[in-house]
Amino acid sequence: MVADDTTLPEDGLAAGGLDAGPGRRAPERTCLVTRVAQAPEAMIRFVRGPDGSVVPDLRAKLPGRGAWISARREAVATAVRKNLFSRAFKGPTPAAPDLPDRIAAGLREDLRQAIALANKAGCIVAGFSKVEAAIGGQPGAIAVIHAAEASPDGRRKIASALHRRHGEAMSRIPIIDDLFEDELDMALGRGHVIHAALVAGAGAAGCLSRWRRLRSFEGAAAATGEPDPARIGGIDEASR
Repeated sequence: MVADDTTLPEDGLAAGGLDAGPGRRAPERTCLVTRVAQAPEAMIRFVRGPDGSVVPDLRAKLPGRGAWISARREAVATAVRKNLFSRAFKGPTPAAPDLPDRIAAGLREDLRQAIALANKAGCIVAGFSKVEAAIGGQPGAIAVIHAAEASPDGRRKIASALHRRHGEAMSRIPIIDDLFEDELDMALGRGHVIHAALVAGAGAAGCLSRWRRLRSFEGAAAATGEPDPARIGGIDEASR
């Protein structure tokens, strides 16, 4: 276990980042805030930029000495408030107060790109009827994607399709509803995407990994197929 990654190139993570694929597992890193050692996949790496400021390295690929923090919004906010980056980099390293918001935006963009890659790999179907067909077909949808603006009625109908196929086990099917319609439109290269489904394939695992990382950062449980009235009501525009 190491507190920083001064020797990152030797441990194999820097060259390929968090997407390096199978191989020798990178050593655990110690969180700058909690001092708890974790796997790099559960953390966010930071480097010192050319201007001396803190730069989030979400893919863990940037060169140079790195500092690691648990991938949670409150942990990053604590590091900013206590000026812990200056301690980690052994010199003045200012962190902008909006650093947690910048990271959240970056993680949303990562999810959007992952959905785009999954779509190119043929792992996404879009449109209400196609989603219903994917849920009822073989091998079936492994996740459902709703635009954040999706209506409660549309969500309930999709949930009913999941229940018909899976019964109580529908709770195991992830519900990705963290992106807005315009973000999904951009990811899928088409307009007015409200409902989509993720099916098994080369891009599916990366998509789900990016989604869970975003949810973890925001301190939210990974939503599943069980409808939640609190999530199918209004839209929080402040999260955009």
